[in-house]
Amino acid sequence: MASQRTLTLLFTVHSWAGIVTGLLLFVICTSGALAVFKHEIDLWGNPSLRHLEHAQSPVGPQAVLAAVQSALPGSKVENIVLPTDTSPAYFAQVRHENGLRSKIAVDAGHATVIGPVDSELGQFVRMMHVFLFFAPRWIVGFLGAVMLVLALTGIVIHRKIMRELFTVRWRRSSRLAASDLHKASAIWGLAFHLLIAFTGCWLGLAPVFEQSWRYLSGGADPAVALPKDARKQPLQSLDALLLQARRDLPGLEPETISLRNAQRADAVVTISGDLPQQLISSARVSYAGADGRTLDLRDPRQRGFWSRFDGWMEPLHFGDFGGLMLKALYCVLGLSAAGLAISGTVIWADRRRQQHRSGDAAHSSAMAGERLV
Repeated sequence: MASQRTLTLLFTVHSWAGIVTGLLLFVICTSGALAVFKHEIDLWGNPSLRHLEHAQSPVGPQAVLAAVQSALPGSKVENIVLPTDTSPAYFAQVRHENGLRSKIAVDAGHATVIGPVDSELGQFVRMMHVFLFFAPRWIVGFLGAVMLVLALTGIVIHRKIMRELFTVRWRRSSRLAASDLHKASAIWGLAFHLLIAFTGCWLGLAPVFEQSWRYLSGGADPAVALPKDARKQPLQSLDALLLQARRDLPGLEPETISLRNAQRADAVVTISGDLPQQLISSARVSYAGADGRTLDLRDPRQRGFWSRFDGWMEPLHFGDFGGLMLKALYCVLGLSAAGLAISGTVIWADRRRQQHRSGDAAHSSAMAGERLV
């Protein structure tokens, strides 16, 4: 059992870690709770897409590429996002001749260009969660580590967990009720909070350590780009490359097709997606656009335990593997974590205010006693 001195130290760490990062944790947890519905939010924010039905036999990405190039001559398609169970349309990220980018929706049933999307609110929410919209991802990873510290120190500090699961002293005072609610909600959601904190910490900080190790060890990623060659060269059929990617990565559920230097001899086509049966994300394969030969294949199942472990992190963090009900559960528990971030700060501020009042009252009593003497 921890000594009183250790408990006091852990309580201090728990309090100050929550106070310093409380507002940022509130933003991260709230945006994360909403980000699980990214695709649904994007669909809700785009009235022009709501009337679309999921195509029984959707056209291939090659027809989408041709439709966008025909509708927007001179523009360059940088990537194509495939339809999902939520979104019935293709989306093409396009760079225009003036250098600006836009996201173009394309009907998956007839390869008809619908036009620029009305809103990217879902993407905005996800960017807020993953990058605080403008910060490097390691900052969010650090906040995940702080959340992990808060959860672990809270476990040690509140030793009578089973009793506090059901203890809320509503009739005593609002201060006690708020404190009891803070502890009870933290305990009820403990497993989820530990999962989200650990996976968020991993996703944000693991790339930093990986890049540092690669730099120190002198290693480097295998080159995917071809030697620069600006000669004109027809691009291989995206439909054929997509079919090849499914053969090279059995079980792949493609999400994005990225195009680099399209219509050039050094074109590269990268197809990335998930392996849902293995609960793994971040699988991808790159092909030479001119002749279709394989340049790089990244299958986490064949790259050792840690690569597979890394592939589990994003599905576990965003809950995108169990349907709408799991997303709803993630959203509710994520909002409860946001509430903990704010309520802990409010409780600490109220306690400090009460301590100051008690100190002032004791000082006044002492002064009065001296005058009587």
